[in-house]
Amino acid sequence: MTDLELIFSMLGEASTTEIVTNKNAQGFDENKQSAKMGGTIAGNARKELEEKSGKKVVSSSNFLNQERKFKELDLNKDQ
Repeated sequence: MTDLELIFSMLGEASTTEIVTNKNAQGFDENKQSAKMGGTIAGNARKELEEKSGKKVVSSSNFLNQERKFKELDLNKDQ
């Protein structure tokens, strides 16, 4: 993940934690609602940055893609 991807992920988590704590959310449904609110806060912030910077925050360099590339390299090494 890039720095910005991590930051927005952390914003969503921190926002959710703050909402859960302040609303004293109990049970699955209340926590799910709080998680959606926290995710919306981070999503709106990401969209606003993308709009103002003209650049996408989400990158195509994904750890899973990197892992697949390493496996492919290892498989090709034997040939």
